[in-house]
Amino acid sequence: MPVRVLVADDQDMVRVGISTILDAQPSIEVVGQARDGLEAVALVESLHPDVCLFDIRMPHLDGIEATRRVAGPDVADPVPVIVVTTFDHDEYVYDALRAGARGFLLKDADPELLARAVLAAAQGEALIAPAVTARLLAAFASSHAGAVREPVDPLTPREEAVLDLVAVGRTNAEVADELFLSLSTVKTHIGALMTKLSARNRVELVIWAYESGRVDPGRR
Repeated sequence: MPVRVLVADDQDMVRVGISTILDAQPSIEVVGQARDGLEAVALVESLHPDVCLFDIRMPHLDGIEATRRVAGPDVADPVPVIVVTTFDHDEYVYDALRAGARGFLLKDADPELLARAVLAAAQGEALIAPAVTARLLAAFASSHAGAVREPVDPLTPREEAVLDLVAVGRTNAEVADELFLSLSTVKTHIGALMTKLSARNRVELVIWAYESGRVDPGRR
């Protein structure tokens, strides 16, 4: 079954363009398009997509609040959301990730990266534009500095190593290759990290890694 996607952007050319690119992928089906955040939230409730792509700056309800309503901490059955924007320095991007978004891409991302992000989100992973991952999260983590929650139990050295790679955008397969682990072992470590850090997804792991200072912001 193809991954069912909802695309929300107030610019017709961008929305239709993204939808056309994704529909060309045999493993992806665009099931709905929305012109603003309110329409997007309503369509999520009626269409039950597997993944949503939201622009940040939309009328009536912006992408941050739309993300919070369909993927936030209080949502019982959150839908994976990817933020697609032109603003790679914009603090709104960080706020969207805090609201529950699982990915972040610039609108000039190539079709292959766009499709990869959708498939990654559908599989519970996260894909954030490689050129801005560390810079964006490190900058906004430091600007939001405060009390960082401690793990329920101390992280093991292997969990620290896995977290380090996840925080700079590595996929499960890439983590496995770099640490000479099996894919199932990597998934086990990520599950343990989520439990210890009370994280709902990989993006929350990444944010915690930067906020806690455990990952070097200069690392790519």
